[in-house]
Amino acid sequence: MAGSRELISRRAVVAAAGGLGVSAILAPAAPAYARTDATQGALAPVPGASGERVLDLEVDHFRLMVGDRPGQAMAINRTVPGPLLRFREGEEAVLRVTNRLEEIASIHWHGIILPPAMDGVPGVSFGGIRPGETFTYRFPLRQSGTYWCHSHSGGQELLGVYAPLIIDPADPEPFAYERDYVVMLSDWSFEPPERIIGKLKKQAGYYNHQKRTVTELFRDAARKGWPATLSERLSWSRMRMDPTDFADVTGYTYTYLINGLTADANWTGLFTRGERVRLRFIAAGAMTYFDIRIPGLKMTVVQADGQNVRPVEVDEFRIGPGETFDVIVAPEAQAYTLFAEAMDRSGFVRGTLAPRPGMIAPVPPRRKRPLRTMADMGMDMSGMETPDGMAGMPGMAGKAASAKTPVMDMTGHQTGDMAVAEARRKAVEAQVNGPHAHGAVATNPPSSAMPDMGAQPAGRPGESAPFAHGPDTHGVGNSSVAMVARSRLQEPGSGFEDSGARVLVYADLQSVAPQADQRAPTREIELHITGNMERYMWSFDGKKYSEARAPIPFAYGERLRLVLINDTMMEHPIHLHGMWMELENGAGAHQPRKHTVSVKPAERLTVAITADAPGQWAMHCHLLLHMEMGMFRVIEVSSPTR
Repeated sequence: MAGSRELISRRAVVAAAGGLGVSAILAPAAPAYARTDATQGALAPVPGASGERVLDLEVDHFRLMVGDRPGQAMAINRTVPGPLLRFREGEEAVLRVTNRLEEIASIHWHGIILPPAMDGVPGVSFGGIRPGETFTYRFPLRQSGTYWCHSHSGGQELLGVYAPLIIDPADPEPFAYERDYVVMLSDWSFEPPERIIGKLKKQAGYYNHQKRTVTELFRDAARKGWPATLSERLSWSRMRMDPTDFADVTGYTYTYLINGLTADANWTGLFTRGERVRLRFIAAGAMTYFDIRIPGLKMTVVQADGQNVRPVEVDEFRIGPGETFDVIVAPEAQAYTLFAEAMDRSGFVRGTLAPRPGMIAPVPPRRKRPLRTMADMGMDMSGMETPDGMAGMPGMAGKAASAKTPVMDMTGHQTGDMAVAEARRKAVEAQVNGPHAHGAVATNPPSSAMPDMGAQPAGRPGESAPFAHGPDTHGVGNSSVAMVARSRLQEPGSGFEDSGARVLVYADLQSVAPQADQRAPTREIELHITGNMERYMWSFDGKKYSEARAPIPFAYGERLRLVLINDTMMEHPIHLHGMWMELENGAGAHQPRKHTVSVKPAERLTVAITADAPGQWAMHCHLLLHMEMGMFRVIEVSSPTR
């Protein structure tokens, strides 16, 4: 990370584009395990100096074929993704990583609990691997499940430096299966990272080719009437936002991959009739949320982020960058299409599950691109009592506001009945400026004025009352603030409205075993996820990492609550290094542990953390360009007292 999280190295781009020479042999993107009909094989260890098992990895330039096009990449052991790394719980992982690049490299072991010096984040607790040098990572494995690793240096992850990492359990798992496949989803662009950022800096919606058209304007007017349609369009215009803006980088430049293979290459996992197949989904896309379904086949979710959860049968699920979900399927003697569609519907990749090589199944129809609603943006105040007793305004999701309906947009502009809107603004401001006012890291004890997701006695898991937010804008670092923040753990997210399917939601997740630390949090830290799309700035509490370099302090051994409030119109996968986050979703003692949590627009999501890992740790958005543009902080856990 060496000094800044906000600029991808130019050297990475230049080296990847020209450092190999035109005579280099082009190779397929995928590693060997993606092209075999057998069970996926792991990288073989070699003996170390003291008889230990060692895995040798090299980070190098790599020219590859993506479909029928040549590209320049960086890679682990000359494959994208890198080789399958497989260990057993209880053993010590020893990995020798050699840097063949002309710049500092690194490998971060995503989701692994380990010593700070082994975490692999340059500039935090590790100096990086210099060109030509070898660094030996060594750490005990006290967990099992599906994980992965990737570079934490500039744009190297986006250029191909990532690989799956599986830790087999010491004890039998609480579910059975006969076959096991890694399904690593990623995005590939023939444009170098620096060029992508440059385009987004100049034009925030450069890659969004799905904006609403004049035809849609007339269609909406015919359905809702011109006043409501124009009012809705005007509200979006005042917010300087677009309801189709789900992803910064889209299928316009991305080719989506399964295990390094394109949809045409059609990665295939074979099975024998009667087998239960475990699919380990790993979201390694730098900037892409994927929606996963296997038409005609139910999926039973058994792990989330490597941790066992009570089985949940679903038709589909959404996975954000950095997350992993393990599912078990029981296919019949036919072929099935494994379909992974980008959340904004700008592209997809498909694979196949089949009893014989060469079989295929139909690709399901593409879904129409989704649209954000005013409720998605925190403009729905229904169900909320403001401090002066005024009832919240009726829900606006899917409804047009009348000319008299007061609407507060996300920049503080008012439309409709100005007097009522101003009264409502003051009511919201009174609550926001109370004991939990934000604008900087708040470190307040939990209060009954704020929903305690970990102690809900009734109602559906994950539900809470809407919480008055706004109108603070966090300065130039944030261009929008929702007026209402609420729990959205029961919601699958935009884009599933017409699917009619059973979609996994965070409220479904329950740990198989009760969590060891059952203490109630004694301290609360509130962080706002912020951004300015027009300037392409991303941050926490309106400040980029370069503007907020002081670490966020955790006291060793304390139990605290981290409150994440998303002030932007995009989903953000927030990843914490070194410690687990327990998602406060109403599951009580069985609330699930995650290393990455996806926060929806206008959502207030809370996690409980036991600060049991002394040292400095990274916390950031796992949308790579958001992290590089500033959505990154350092957590410092104090040393234990004697």
